[in-house]
Amino acid sequence: MTQDSARGQVGALDDVDQALVHALQIAPRAGWNEIGAVLGLDAVTVSRRWHRLTEAGAAWISCSPSPALASAGQGLLAFVEVDCAGGSLLAVAHALAELPHVTAVEHVSGDRDLLLTVMAPDLAALTHWMTRGIGAMPGVTASRTHLASTVYTEGSRWRLRALDRAQIARLTDTDRAEGPVFPLTDLDHALIAALSMNGRATYRALADACGASPDTVRRRLGRLFAAGMLHTRCEVARPLSEWPVTVIQWGRAAAGDLERVSRGVTGAREVRLCAGVTGRNNVLIIAWVKSLTDVQRFEVRLAQRVPGLEITDRAVALWPLKLSGHLLDEQGYRIGGVPLDVRTAGASTWP
Repeated sequence: MTQDSARGQVGALDDVDQALVHALQIAPRAGWNEIGAVLGLDAVTVSRRWHRLTEAGAAWISCSPSPALASAGQGLLAFVEVDCAGGSLLAVAHALAELPHVTAVEHVSGDRDLLLTVMAPDLAALTHWMTRGIGAMPGVTASRTHLASTVYTEGSRWRLRALDRAQIARLTDTDRAEGPVFPLTDLDHALIAALSMNGRATYRALADACGASPDTVRRRLGRLFAAGMLHTRCEVARPLSEWPVTVIQWGRAAAGDLERVSRGVTGAREVRLCAGVTGRNNVLIIAWVKSLTDVQRFEVRLAQRVPGLEITDRAVALWPLKLSGHLLDEQGYRIGGVPLDVRTAGASTWP
């Protein structure tokens, strides 16, 4: 069955599908027996359901380096606005989406054509890419870079609300030990790349992909997750959720008030990302809302919820082409992926 034909069979998420996605948002790598027990279904049924969703591009599980790495001086996150020459936008967007260190590409409304989320090992690597990579790319007329100083919330924390409190509690790991952040090895980078395409990949599959033993993979992943260095997330195609419209907002808050304001923003259900950034604006917000008419309502609700935040610019994502390494079609369904690798930023140039 092709992905296009499978997609036609997922016109909406029923109650079981929503509960399954919510469960995997909480515990993305939990076994099917555990997931089934929480949902009141057998393991075969939930596994079959998940296979149908993934084959249709309706849901998927990815993995990416967490902001904890940046806090420990191992990499940085940047948001890059890109302007394109007339007629070149689609070619530029597709070319950028193929880069392993560009985790997200969105065609947006407003004063920029594209908004990128970019990982880099350090400022030197980012500068190299901005000057010799995107700066030399045919069809790009201008770009503006905003560094993330602090990420207050990101997509792995966003949830559907299909499970009750008891079910959520059964899936929530409250006993996981916290370990210190440590330097990433080549094996760690290989594991991140493999998990970014399939966050539920088995230890055996990861071992085969990375050239290590399953026991080594199990131990290494245990350390990475215990140190909070990886974030695994379960995504759903936006047309199948109640929030099909992505709104991006840039805002300002007084420097001394930035943390309070940003933490207030993260409490809004619609918010997928809130980051402190450098530049004229010092807050970036990405949220999912129910409709275009809800864009302004969300801004009003946010202003009431978070005094001290001034929204200075806003945009709507017309087509999110790439999300956390996964390629999406114009309707928001997954059609492929590019394994994430932060190291390519320092080596990437445009011929």
